[in-house]
This record gives sequence, structure tokens and C-alpha cells, in this order.
Amino acid sequence: MKATLWRGSLHYDGVTLHTAASGAVNALDTLWLQLDDGRFEGIGEVRLNIQYLHGYSVEQVLDNVTETLARQDWSLPPQVMLSGVHTVDSTLLAPTRMLIDMALHDLLAKRAGSTLAHWLGAPASTPAFRTNQTLFWASEAEMLAQAEGYVRRGFTHLKLRTGVADIATDLARLQKLRDAFDDTVSLAIDVNGQWSLQQAHSVFPLLRELGLSYVEQPLAVADDGLLAQLSEYGVPIMLDESLNSPAAIERLITANGALWGHLKLVKLGGIAPTFAAAQRLQAAGIPFMIGQMNEGHAATAAALQLCRVLRPAFAELYGADGLIDDPVSGLTYQHGEIFVTDSHGLGVHFDAARAIFLQEFSHATAE
Repeated sequence: MKATLWRGSLHYDGVTLHTAASGAVNALDTLWLQLDDGRFEGIGEVRLNIQYLHGYSVEQVLDNVTETLARQDWSLPPQVMLSGVHTVDSTLLAPTRMLIDMALHDLLAKRAGSTLAHWLGAPASTPAFRTNQTLFWASEAEMLAQAEGYVRRGFTHLKLRTGVADIATDLARLQKLRDAFDDTVSLAIDVNGQWSLQQAHSVFPLLRELGLSYVEQPLAVADDGLLAQLSEYGVPIMLDESLNSPAAIERLITANGALWGHLKLVKLGGIAPTFAAAQRLQAAGIPFMIGQMNEGHAATAAALQLCRVLRPAFAELYGADGLIDDPVSGLTYQHGEIFVTDSHGLGVHFDAARAIFLQEFSHATAE
């Protein structure tokens, strides 16, 4: 087995990412892991510049990835390597686990001559899934123009990033969206943990009147224990930043449906742990979303393949929409859905000529 690490900066056409947690983000600093066994290739992806989500710097993640790949025994069967990624005593950071886990899943499904969704247990299904689109912080005119563009393309589930300006501004924008699209659009907001409990109490009655589908992470992670006090308003609350471990999933289950969950591969460490977390939530009857950061085609395809298996109530798969320089291809967006080439593995293709080579790892045994 030969493993090659690549890097690149991905850009959107006409969109600047801006949330209360991240500030303005001009490019997606991305790693790709390419595995080649001589017959099949697997591709994994992880975004580096998301310290605002998990607390790890770009340098921390990059060092952890390269150290892990350098000591990996590449003579082992891929399934054994996959199990090793997710050992209980693993020192791998969640982004590192995601990168390796994804590449191995892609390779294993290709070896089996199967789509990843089918390899994970899904029956034959459409290679598409309905997704939301997120409206990032921008001027009100830009925000409304972007929303109109999404709705014209059939995307009727919109999520507004809030918490950058004051609550009055956020409420005014939500009202503008509701006035523009009435009930033909499902509206939600992501607060990125920017409100205090007092602010949440003041605004939740107004959010109820606007008919929001859910409010994502209204309070900081440290204040999750206070969220039960907001249940009286009847507005669904979805956790995001909080859900980064099996223990966090267990806490969500004990809330008995009062809270919903947004599951992301980069928080939980890849396809395998996200699949396991989603199955636990399904068994407990907890509504959840399979989603992502803004990421390229490979990471987005991994989340889509999970949606094809798990059929979550919500999906957030907009990450690759509008990217102009991604070395990975294979996804299209139309009619409110994301489509993947219904081929083996993730269903995407990696063009190494469009990425920056970092390092190759091909020794048979760990040093």
C-alpha cells in the first residue's frame, strides 16, 4: 500500500464564509490522503482551518496526521487499519481519524465493487439526497439575493447564520426571509453558541412566531445544561459543537428528545463513529442531521453516502456547492438535491495534478 498526502486551498465562486464563531474565511485549507494498493485507490479529506470548531490549530492537526501516517504499518489489511484508527486508547485527533477513516472506507468499498452506501448496508437507492443551504453573514441585500438564488434552484431548506450582529438585526433578516418566501421555505438558524440564557429567553417567543424548523446551538457548549429551560417555547433545539464524542451522544439521548443532534464526521472522527452515533440516535428516536463544515467534494460525498444509508430527518450537504478549484469532483447540485456519480466507493474522482504534494508513505512496516 502506498499513501500520499496532498494539500490545497479551496475557494467559492462569489461567496465568503462568515459565521459568529469563525469570522470571515477566504479559503478552505484542505488535506487529502490518497491510498493506492496497486489496483484501487481510496481518497480521504479533512479541512485544516476549523480551530473554531474543535480547538486544534492547523499545525497540531498537520503534525498529528504526518506522525500517524509515518508510523502506520501499510502492509496490514485495510480493515485492520480501519479498526486501529478507532481504538479506545487512540492518540489520533478527530480530524486525523476522519482523514484516514474516509480513505480506508473508500478503498474498501471500491475493492468490494460497491458504493459506500451499499457497502455500509443500504439497499439500492437514488444517488441523491435533499440538502439545506446556509446563508452566511453578509449585507442584507446580499443575503436575500443568495436566498433567492437557492430557492430558484429548488433549495427550500435555508439556515441563517446569526450571532454576528445584534439580535434585532437577526430577527429583522428572518422576517425578511419569511416575508419573501412565506411558508414555501423551511427556515432555521445557527447561533454558534453566541447567546446568553437571558437573551435566548427574550428571543425564543419571537422565533416561535417565525415558525423555525430548529435553532442550532443557541448557547455556548459550557451552558448546555441550561437548554432545558428553553423547552417551554416549543422551538426545537439542535446541538452541534457539543456533539464530539460517544459520551456527548449519550447525554443527548438522556434528554429524551428535548434536544436534537447535528452529527459531523470531523467532530466524531470519521464515517464509522458517525454511523454508530446515528444508529444510537435512531434507536432512541432522537431526530438528527447529518452535516458538515464547508468542505470539498470528498468530505461532502462521505456525508452524502451516510445520508443514503441512514435517511436522517435533516441533511446539511452544501459544502462543495460552488467550489471552483477542488481537485476532487463527482458531485452536482440541482433541484434542491445533491447528486453523486453512482459509482464505487465515495463516487468521486481525485485529480492529483490540481493539488500540492506534501509527502509519500509506503514502507511496509512501522519504524
